[in-house]
Amino acid sequence: MPATRGVRFAQPMPRLSEYLLATERKPPADAEALSHKLMVRAGLVRQVGAGLWSWLPAGWRSHQRVVQIVREEMDGIGALETLMPIMQPAELWKRSGRIGIDELFRLKDRRDAEMVLAMTGEEVVTTHATTLIRSYRDLPLSLYHFQIKERDEPRPRAGVLRTREFVMKDSYSLDRDPAGLDASYEKHARAYDRIFDRCGIEWYSVKGDVGMMGGHGANEYMAPCAAGENDVVLAPGYAANIEVASADPVPVELPGHLDAPEEVSTPGLTTVEEVAHALSAPAGALLKSFPVILADGSLVLVVVRGDHRVNEIKLALALGSDSRPARPDEFESRIGPAGFMGPVGAAVRVVLDEAVRTDVGGYIVGANRPDFHLRGVQPGRDFSFEVGDVREVVLGDTINGTPVRIEPAIEIGNIFKLGTRFSDAFGATYLDHEGATQAIWMGSYGIGPARVVAAAIEQFADEQGISWPRAIAPFDVHLVTLGKAGSDELAVSGRLYDELLGAGLETLYDDRDASPGEKFADAELLGVPLRVTVGRKALAAGELEVQLRRGQESSSVPLDGAVAAIADLWRGLP
Repeated sequence: MPATRGVRFAQPMPRLSEYLLATERKPPADAEALSHKLMVRAGLVRQVGAGLWSWLPAGWRSHQRVVQIVREEMDGIGALETLMPIMQPAELWKRSGRIGIDELFRLKDRRDAEMVLAMTGEEVVTTHATTLIRSYRDLPLSLYHFQIKERDEPRPRAGVLRTREFVMKDSYSLDRDPAGLDASYEKHARAYDRIFDRCGIEWYSVKGDVGMMGGHGANEYMAPCAAGENDVVLAPGYAANIEVASADPVPVELPGHLDAPEEVSTPGLTTVEEVAHALSAPAGALLKSFPVILADGSLVLVVVRGDHRVNEIKLALALGSDSRPARPDEFESRIGPAGFMGPVGAAVRVVLDEAVRTDVGGYIVGANRPDFHLRGVQPGRDFSFEVGDVREVVLGDTINGTPVRIEPAIEIGNIFKLGTRFSDAFGATYLDHEGATQAIWMGSYGIGPARVVAAAIEQFADEQGISWPRAIAPFDVHLVTLGKAGSDELAVSGRLYDELLGAGLETLYDDRDASPGEKFADAELLGVPLRVTVGRKALAAGELEVQLRRGQESSSVPLDGAVAAIADLWRGLP
């Protein structure tokens, strides 16, 4: 029985003298993320242009390890693998209403037909469903594929973490009703749990925003690391992307209650810090006002505590509409001048963040005229409002009495309950048991293998280089010979190499005519979980040196029975 995982490669294991592993001593000058630096230095990837990367042989092996784990778990829940095109008619995206997405690549063919380079596959899946799904007997159905995705990313960064072209596994569930969607969603969620556990990375599932996907709910899978572009709010029993997180605010001590608002002179004081200092009040006692214009052109005044800031995602959810900051010519005549505006007397709709207390007075707001503010203001008594959760959670906030933690993380996967958002747009229906026409209920589920690879590097690398989880390492064993041509060390290394391969251990054999220091440096940089060194001193003692890459713990194994001992060590690695 082979010692290794079920993820296997057909090509023969390489000798490093015949392999493309172009290591570098220094990282790219523009690299900031650790994974970016190490993936280039270890010869895993090379950049073609902004957000465009080629995977080199060793890097692609790790990428495909992840792909195979994902494939096995998708197959395990009964999903069927397909392949759908990258290039799609723009008409499909117009029909779904997603043609206006800024990051969508658009082009025309030689016949002047409008096309797009797809970011996801909902439009194509739903189009097929309209002709392939007829009856309730055809459901449930789950389809998936691994396909290149294109994204007109405005700011590619961090190596393979934010690119314009990448491979993604996207799968789609089609069900008869909400209960069926819930069951498919749960199947995918459990499959994702197994996938990320098998990949050997640290991860957690958090509540997420549906974003451009639309629908009824979403979860995101996050891998914590310093290079993460998402902030995650954590507390016991709670995890959410900061874009949608909610928490109890830090209490603020308000100035004394007044029976009515009192105007106070604040000449030239337009910032929260300036006004708070001048009036000897905490920043949270001020209310900041943000005028925005909704998609329908209406003006809304959003009000939050002075120590809080508006979260654009939560604002869109609260307003039920996208919005943009209003220009002075759009708000000054109806509210007041910038720096001195407030909700009292404003002739517009007011949305008040739920962190603002409405049972007490004492707040300070702009007076809607230059150089003046009002103090002693109480929401409800002094101005009308709608309540909305529109602020961003901050450190110090609590959930069930426990202060939250906020940490950066990489999004490595996401799952969405689309509901009938796409099936309604495309007319994807089926006939139920009674012959009545019903809309198909859909879910969408994505994983980025490249992000999993980068997350593993970010989480486990040390000063010497990468330290792979066993399951997604490009090789199982890195065999280093210190012998020269004609030496016993070289002869033993050759035999050991063949025996390791025969035992099912995918082995990278460093047979180069290079110094021990160069070989060891490359081995530590590449980060294969187990290094075996054949040197003169150890060989004379009838032993081989073995080093575990994680923690760099070294030991010896007897030459007699070495392959079995190495396989046992490998099986015990994380």
